[in-house]
Amino acid sequence: MNGTALQDRPPASASWRIALPHSAAAVPVARALVRTALAELEHGADCDTAELLTAELVANAVEHTAGDTPIELVVELLPTGCQVEVHDPDPAPPGHLTQPDTTEPDPWQEHGRGLLLIRALSSSCGHRPTETGKAVWFHLKAVPPRWHPA
Repeated sequence: MNGTALQDRPPASASWRIALPHSAAAVPVARALVRTALAELEHGADCDTAELLTAELVANAVEHTAGDTPIELVVELLPTGCQVEVHDPDPAPPGHLTQPDTTEPDPWQEHGRGLLLIRALSSSCGHRPTETGKAVWFHLKAVPPRWHPA
């Protein structure tokens, strides 16, 4: 067999932690970091989904927390998948992240779908208190690479 077998691939374990401005400018920076991290390690998590969900977490942190304290993005790549956390200074849990909202989002409104997307597209998600506020996270499972015979 030509090429590297799946089980011979070294595990992709790495993590990044970066402070982001408490502004909308943080969203494209966060997306770029996740895209770069997954591409450089040829990680098996779905890059497009990881970018989308990261953008939702960062946008929520910027929009729903007061002040100008930086938010923090933590990206952890593991052989089993990737986990992304966004730390913000507000200790209040995000509404309807782990307990779905029973109302349908208004199709005419721009907002109201971020947490729904995170719940629907991630393999798991949640939040936890931190010393300075909270961390909201999602996990995506790694997708095995397609085997292409040489």
